[in-house]
Amino acid sequence: MSLFSTSGGALLLALFLFAVPARAELTVASKVFTESVILGEVAKAAVATETGQAVVHRRELGGTRIVWNALRAGDVDIYPDYSGTLRFEIFAGRDVADDDALAVALATAGVRVTPSLGFQNNYAVALLPARAAALGVETISDLRRHPDLAFGVSSEFLDRADGWPALAAAYGLPQRDVRGLLHDLAYRALEAGEVDAIDVYTTDPKIAELDLVLLDDDRRHFPSYEAVYVYRADLPEAAEAALLRLAGTFSEEDVQRLNARAQTGGEAE
Repeated sequence: MSLFSTSGGALLLALFLFAVPARAELTVASKVFTESVILGEVAKAAVATETGQAVVHRRELGGTRIVWNALRAGDVDIYPDYSGTLRFEIFAGRDVADDDALAVALATAGVRVTPSLGFQNNYAVALLPARAAALGVETISDLRRHPDLAFGVSSEFLDRADGWPALAAAYGLPQRDVRGLLHDLAYRALEAGEVDAIDVYTTDPKIAELDLVLLDDDRRHFPSYEAVYVYRADLPEAAEAALLRLAGTFSEEDVQRLNARAQTGGEAE
């Protein structure tokens, strides 16, 4: 039978498809904040060097749910995230008690995760030092004494399962003036006196620049947010190896410096 007969043509097409590399290009995504873009650039460079493949970076693709859904749909292959975000935002409502349970939950979705990149980027509540001193607050519980305070929180934090609603419930916070802002704009609002307190990432360089007071999470509401790369289980082995080699290579101080270079030093991510 000729390969160019009807059935033979189908066989030829199948052989051709299997002969063509399944991934001519790999895609890294990042969320809409500086650190995520930097980590996305790191992944892009590492994977491209290791595999020799073309790697594109879809910078600032969106918030957590957007990049997660893009990964699941196969539109992107890799993105940086944090263990606490995965446990309490992606798997909200499920009992994902620790990193081992997280790995299992991810596997059921066809997704894998690297070990920690070597640092945590946790949530904290921050005030300007003069304002914290005037209010006499050192812990998040102390905020209960000041119901009229204005909060500026990132728009995603306003809706997250581990964000403002859960924080307010855990501490019985009475504040009602809670505004959703872009993360960088929250710092500006704090400096301008438009809000009294904001949520921060603990690797933000603005914390040191403004000498902010981070309130003690005395009820241990926030989980640990270990930085990791999340990637599809069908990622080529060489690309996976490149990501795994990045585990443990960053410190919190490293990342603070990188964020500062991009945010205040005028360098591109």
